[in-house]
Amino acid sequence: MKRKSKTVKAVAIGPHIVIECVEPTVDGGRFPVKRVVGDPCEVGADIYKDGHDLLMARVRYRGPGDSDWSFAPLTFDYNTDRWFGEFRLDRIGRWDFTVEAWTDVFETWRTGLEKKIGANQNVDLELREGGMVAEAAARRVKFGDARRAITQLARELNDTTLAAPVRQRVALSSELAALMRDHSAPRDLTTYEHELFVTVDRPRAAFAAWYEMFPRSQGEQPGAHGTFDSATMELSRIAAMGFDVLYLPPIHPIGRKFRKGKNNTLTPDESDVGSPWAIGNEDGGHTAVEPKLGTLQDFGRFVAAARNVGLEIALDYALQCSPDHPWVKDHPDWFHVRPDGSIQYAENPPKKYQDIYPINFWCDDRESLWAACRDVLLFWMERGVRTFRVDNPHTKPFAFWEWVIADIQRDHPDVIFFAEAFTRPKRMKRLAKLGFTMSYTYFTWKNTATELREFLTELTQPETAEYLRGNLFANTPDILHEYLQHGGRPAFRTRLLLAATMLPLYGIYSGYELGENVPVKPGSEEYRNSEKYEIRFRDWNVPGNLQEEMALLNRLRRENQALQLYSNLTFHRTENEQVLCYARRAPGNDLLIVVNLDPHRVQETMVTVPLDALRIGHDEPFVVQDLLTGQRYTWRGARNYVRLDPQVQPGHVLKLVELPRRGESRA
Repeated sequence: MKRKSKTVKAVAIGPHIVIECVEPTVDGGRFPVKRVVGDPCEVGADIYKDGHDLLMARVRYRGPGDSDWSFAPLTFDYNTDRWFGEFRLDRIGRWDFTVEAWTDVFETWRTGLEKKIGANQNVDLELREGGMVAEAAARRVKFGDARRAITQLARELNDTTLAAPVRQRVALSSELAALMRDHSAPRDLTTYEHELFVTVDRPRAAFAAWYEMFPRSQGEQPGAHGTFDSATMELSRIAAMGFDVLYLPPIHPIGRKFRKGKNNTLTPDESDVGSPWAIGNEDGGHTAVEPKLGTLQDFGRFVAAARNVGLEIALDYALQCSPDHPWVKDHPDWFHVRPDGSIQYAENPPKKYQDIYPINFWCDDRESLWAACRDVLLFWMERGVRTFRVDNPHTKPFAFWEWVIADIQRDHPDVIFFAEAFTRPKRMKRLAKLGFTMSYTYFTWKNTATELREFLTELTQPETAEYLRGNLFANTPDILHEYLQHGGRPAFRTRLLLAATMLPLYGIYSGYELGENVPVKPGSEEYRNSEKYEIRFRDWNVPGNLQEEMALLNRLRRENQALQLYSNLTFHRTENEQVLCYARRAPGNDLLIVVNLDPHRVQETMVTVPLDALRIGHDEPFVVQDLLTGQRYTWRGARNYVRLDPQVQPGHVLKLVELPRRGESRA
């Protein structure tokens, strides 16, 4: 079939100015980019038109609660053939923006005039044309000094009785340029075809150290079930280690049918406490607390006590139910009903989770179901919770997450959603685009230099960093990697150092500071005597614990801006693949981090320092200080020697401090 041609009229009324390749954007504006309050939103765009006319361009933006648009200028960069500008994001919530451009009639005229004057040409007609441009601007100014000033200058441009040099001085005057810049209205204002948006979060969404704790394990003696009151006693210890967020696995009543026993056995005894993720019994469901932990009032005091020591409480949001959950009785249609009338329990063959019923999000009554799931969030938000760690979000509909996160954050933009998305990369990224504030990553399985370089480079590349914030948990109740199982205390120190210094978000699961590393069986990543199924009583003061080391690393993170940024990670060459070298840089805060990845042996290498990026001459000596030990070293040139004994120190956090003085030691 022959394609019908457009008419001349249809083409002629189209825009003459092209605006394309606008950034920042995610999938052409389908999803928001992410920023933190106080950040600038730096905007770039390709803007051009046919011919030689000059253009002007600006960003049009609107913040949360604004009824009117604001504007920020864009400036053309000849080196990149691109326009750039920015606006400040001073509130959390959703910001909208787009790009506008138009022909700068006045500057186009004045630039041409300058060229003709420089060529000693007669410019009488050009001056009269400028007078017409000024008159048009004056007509748009209804009254006041500006109208009178523009009218007078236009009259002088048109006055042929004045000497040509006088009229030319008027035409090229800064006064006329300023008036025209402020009062000229675009004749061909063109707007980018998409309106883009930014999600602006509070600072803790992008920089925080997380600590995961089971409150039921915080009893005052072995075997005693912990309560919110007894768990309060642990808050000072956790805060002293420098953590910002305390994450609690589900605190709800635990199902009784098919309850799992110690080490995930199917034959529990009466003393077994079950898995917190089997949510719900006769005491309530997702809006109730396990009676052995206390009451809702006790939980409120716990949240307040945490806040008083600088900790924010994050709750697990696990949308699944035990067979005893009230929803199973009241809304059996919210679950997957099998042909024999039974409800389908969770499975991941060969694993079976008879104590958990998945929810059928696409049931006929899904509108009520989705609203009930949303109301669970609102319930805990009313009790002071503003951060939710979401269990297995990739097993629930993308449409649900896009709806519920937007619905919550419309009125509560400070709420943080943390995706436990141990899934395929494309699913993980989609969840981040749909609104999750941050995400777990594959960090626990990346242990070689090559794996770490490739994975962290992918996480921090601009295209991904616009919407996905990775949180580097060093371990979880489900993941005890073989590196930790076989590497002993040095392995725990190495992974802690990596997690705390590679990205601004990281976390550990309780027991990491004690080096707990015994699997349930060889080849498994499950802990023996897993806290998921039983109470664990710990002595936090055993020799060799890592609490002081955690406190030091978290203090360094707060003191060094370079460790608080996301997209400033660069890797640098070493001559030994057992040693990883990377830089984190911020204005006036240059860090070079060198880590021995071998927990068993001393490793030596030459590391390559990025001298050009640090503005250091290739033969110039410089001093770096190890922030972990305080030791200073004088280095010279790009290649410098490092020796790391994992039993003594797994790595260096080296800060460029100053030019050397006499007597400095060499590494």
